[in-house]
Amino acid sequence: MLPFAINHMTLARRSYVELLDAAATLGCVGVEVRNDLPQPLFDGMAPEKAGELAREKGLRILALAEVKRFNDWSDAKREEALALMKVAVACGAEAVSLIPRNDNQGMGNGERQANLRVALRELKPMLEDHDLVGMVEPLGFEICALRHKAEAVDAIEALDATGRFRLVHDTFHHHLAHGGAFFPEHTGIVHVSGVVDPALAVNEMGDQHRVLVDGADRLGNVAQIAALQRLGWHGPISFEAFAPETHALHDPVSALRHSMDFIQAQLAAKAA
Repeated sequence: MLPFAINHMTLARRSYVELLDAAATLGCVGVEVRNDLPQPLFDGMAPEKAGELAREKGLRILALAEVKRFNDWSDAKREEALALMKVAVACGAEAVSLIPRNDNQGMGNGERQANLRVALRELKPMLEDHDLVGMVEPLGFEICALRHKAEAVDAIEALDATGRFRLVHDTFHHHLAHGGAFFPEHTGIVHVSGVVDPALAVNEMGDQHRVLVDGADRLGNVAQIAALQRLGWHGPISFEAFAPETHALHDPVSALRHSMDFIQAQLAAKAA
């Protein structure tokens, strides 16, 4: 079985314990937990207890999300990142997620690369001190100041920080950014979701359209995963669906199992 995982966004209306139960039932390797859902992180549970519960179920906490607008660096951003890292250590998470600004600011050529380097340079020793990985997630939206993975890789390599920072290869954002190179040696996790509405232009696709992956998917999830696998990448594949209709599913475990089976069958067919 592929090393699947579940991002809590996919089960946004479910508790942390329900997230763990779903992941364990489905044979996942781990979960990603978020601080931007309506409920408190871990539903208010102490992070040490939250980590213990995950480990008891045989699950890893792959990442704790998120430091927003990380490439808009400031003293306040440093404090925000430090606070999340402390929680990550307490719960035994392996990484913290770093989400770039997505407000059409800091977009100038030269400006956005410089801002990115500043933020990564400041974050690197903090991550080292806490023995954590920084998961950098380029967003494919046209208003994002870190749209392309290549710019992230350039900055990471310039800081000699390969391994301390890794990329989130999000299939939705890769599609919105019109594809581009794959960087298996820099990829830490893959986020999968599908867009199935045939009427949407690519520049009209938003988080609200992101459902589970099935045969109607327009993003090329299977092709993207297959490409990464051909290049030697075999890390966690985490479901991150934002669509309200996914959050409202009566039986999300069965829906997730169906999507997992679909992805695995399609990949097997491509490999045959």
